[in-house]
Amino acid sequence: MQNLHKLLNTKNSELAKILRFNLYGLAATLTKANQEYPLDTGFQLSEEILQELHQLLDPRLLQEVGDLKQPQLIKLKDAFNDDSELKSYLGNSCIQSQIDAEIWNEIHRKLLRVPEDVATFWRHKALELAQEVGAVVDNINLEELPFVRDEIIYPGLSGTVKAKGLCLSQTALVNSEIAQTHLSENLYLIAGFLLLYIKFIEIDPELHHALKSVFSFDVVSLHSKLEQRHQYIDTLSDRFHRLQKSEENTDTILNLCAWIDIDEAIHSLVFIPPAERYSWWGKLQKESRRILRKAADKAMKAGNEVRLKQLSGLYGDVCEFSKDDLQLDCGGNPGEVLTCLRVYTKINQQEYPGRVIFRTLR
Repeated sequence: MQNLHKLLNTKNSELAKILRFNLYGLAATLTKANQEYPLDTGFQLSEEILQELHQLLDPRLLQEVGDLKQPQLIKLKDAFNDDSELKSYLGNSCIQSQIDAEIWNEIHRKLLRVPEDVATFWRHKALELAQEVGAVVDNINLEELPFVRDEIIYPGLSGTVKAKGLCLSQTALVNSEIAQTHLSENLYLIAGFLLLYIKFIEIDPELHHALKSVFSFDVVSLHSKLEQRHQYIDTLSDRFHRLQKSEENTDTILNLCAWIDIDEAIHSLVFIPPAERYSWWGKLQKESRRILRKAADKAMKAGNEVRLKQLSGLYGDVCEFSKDDLQLDCGGNPGEVLTCLRVYTKINQQEYPGRVIFRTLR
């Protein structure tokens, strides 16, 4: 217990955060188990473990866990986990949270990955089921994420269930250090992506990366692989700064290549399975690709021949345009491209392969 206490009190430690989160989960699980099995032969030992957890963790938060017989949003959680249509977009990613605020946030973060019509249906249903237990929608209690515009991503709750919502905040971006330098409109958007991604990686444990220059052989978790997290963020930041420098250069091809690289880094932040193209995440990432096409138009106006191709559809139809692709056995339809990480490019007769994640035929 002594080493646990030391790690929990280590400042600015991701490992401390992970340990604390899991110990709260353990406390909730043991509390519920003790209530269900009071005659179990291990009951007394379990109670002693809970006492030790009380000493390690914040007593006030742990008391909230101990008082929780079952989440008030259990009906919402079960309905969400049982929906077969959601499974087709989210794979086997079920709601694991045991606390109402976490259930609310986990559900709504997952809805950012499904088609907008499905997400809209479930947002309404989630609110209806929350209101059944006395919760009220709250558009003020929101965690702010820096970006180029203001947008409520999803609301919070107040009343019998208290949960923070999530929003994009232009003010948070303006107040950031990176925005203090003069940036063009396009670079300002990429700065927004950089800071938004850093914050999202902190709050969503299901985010992965598929950036070839960081790790080329698989889609890697940014939650369990902290070194990969740091390397991905560093690479994204480096590509942003290289893009800044290329904007000062009159060489439109050099500038286009820098845009291709930053677009790849942005599209390489993925889930398993990847977010659906018409989801909130899919539409967000398309904003980068739209600017990429503007950079291509600029290069063509300077007299260059440029062809960009976003790879989609059947993998067999586009594999000749890609290289070092990754495969998954979930999401989409077998044999289809799940997401285009890097566009195929042809510049003045020189070809540069794209890169995709595709669904296996098995």
